[in-house]
Order: sequence, then C-alpha cells, then structure tokens
Amino acid sequence: MGATSGMGWEISRILWQRGWTLGIAGRREERLRELRDTLRSEKPSKAGAGQDVSQTIEYEVIDIERDDAPEQLLSLIGKIGGMDLYFHGSGVGWHNKELDFSKELKTVSTNALGFTRMVTAAWHYFKTVQEKAFDLGDSSGIYGHIAVISSIAGVKGLGPAPSYSATKSFDNTYIQALAQLTRNTLLHRGAKGHKECRRLGIFFTDIRPGFVDTPLLDTSKHKYPMLMDPGKVARKIVRAVEKKKRTAIIDFRYRILVFFWRLVPNFLWERIKL
Repeated sequence: MGATSGMGWEISRILWQRGWTLGIAGRREERLRELRDTLRSEKPSKAGAGQDVSQTIEYEVIDIERDDAPEQLLSLIGKIGGMDLYFHGSGVGWHNKELDFSKELKTVSTNALGFTRMVTAAWHYFKTVQEKAFDLGDSSGIYGHIAVISSIAGVKGLGPAPSYSATKSFDNTYIQALAQLTRNTLLHRGAKGHKECRRLGIFFTDIRPGFVDTPLLDTSKHKYPMLMDPGKVARKIVRAVEKKKRTAIIDFRYRILVFFWRLVPNFLWERIKL
C-alpha cells in the first residue's frame, strides 16, 4: 500500500526481485501501471529467490482516505489469490512551522485514519482466513504478517512537524495494541464440551526510518541531517520484514539518536530548537 512513489516503489522492486507475488496499490493509476510494467520487464536478482511461472504482479487503485478502501483491498487480494504479508507504506507529512491547518488535517486523515482503516482491514482478513482453515481441521498454524512504515518521529513531539510526529506515535501505539490483541485472540472449533482452541497467528513489524531522501522530504527548502539513500533503506526494510522483526529502526545512527531522545526530559526537550 503506497507503491506509487518513494519507499513503496523501492520496496516493491526488491520484493519482486526476491520472488514475491505482488499486489501493489496507491492513488495514481498511471504510476501503478508503470511500476507493474517495469517490474515485469526486469530480470530477477541473483541474490533473490528468482521469478517462477507462478509469480505475478497486479495493481488496484486505492485511496486509503475513502470508506471503500477495505473493499478495494479485498479485490486486489482476490486478483493475486491470497495474502501472506500486508505492507503499509502510505503516508504524508510536511515541515509545517506555520501550522497550516489544511496540512495538519491532511496528515491526520492519511497517517491516522487511513492507516487505521487499512491495517484493521488486513487484520480482519487474516483472522477470517485462519478461522475458516481451523474450522476445516487445519491445526498446523496459518500466519499473516502486517508490516508498517512509521518513523522515528513518533518517539518525541517534533515542533516543525506536529501532526506528522503525533500520527507516527499513534501508528507505533496502534501496532503495539494490535499485537497484544492478537496474542489474546483465540480461534475455536468443535461442539460444546469438545472445543479446540488455537491462538490467532499474525506477526507485526513496525519499521521506523530516519530521514530518507524521498519526495516526502522537500530537501530544496529544508536541510535534513543524516539523510539516507532510499535504495539502501529499502533493502534494510525488506531484510527486517523477512526476518519478522517486531521493531526495526533504520539505521544504526538513528538507533543511537532515538536512545538519547528517550532520555531527554520534557522540560528540556521543549526548549530545543529544531
């Protein structure tokens, strides 16, 4: 979700090269068609699993701010024959010291409301699939995986980007809450007195990059420290997802930065000029 530019585009390329079947989605159909056609023409990476005859790529135009977005997601899942990983890369944000009202609300609508709409849709899909499989006698364990790109901005409130940092904190907490909910959700089958139970199986990965050189950051107007190459970041993200890491801060410099950010008390943090 969010494959039309930036990190979503890069991650789609890497997953395709590693042999994944892809369902890509975003708001701009021309970009989705371009990405699909580009990937179909590319040769698989030697480091990846490689393409096989069953590997396919399909797209669906989805605006996560619309109420019908979950239905469109199900349509895309149907095109590719199922879903093992839901990857949420959609997001917006601005350097907004002027506190432009429209930018703040747009950020909340995309990064909080749209995020919730799509992540819960994916959660319900995985739950429904596992319930049906368990009811039919499959006890081997069928798992889903929800991975989201949030940000290190969710660690502290950033004055130049209030809604962005607030919504990223929301995303971090929401995924944590879903992980707890999932661990305590049981699937049931059988008649009364002979019921069997199994825990719902969904993995979660919360990816928190630092500053990445993508269109999300307007580098012509603002200077960002420790700016990272999107290709390198995408490869690190894919590795974290394939290893099913619970939380991944990209990269080591930002892990150090976040560690010290957490130690700064509020009365000092609110006096720092960013």
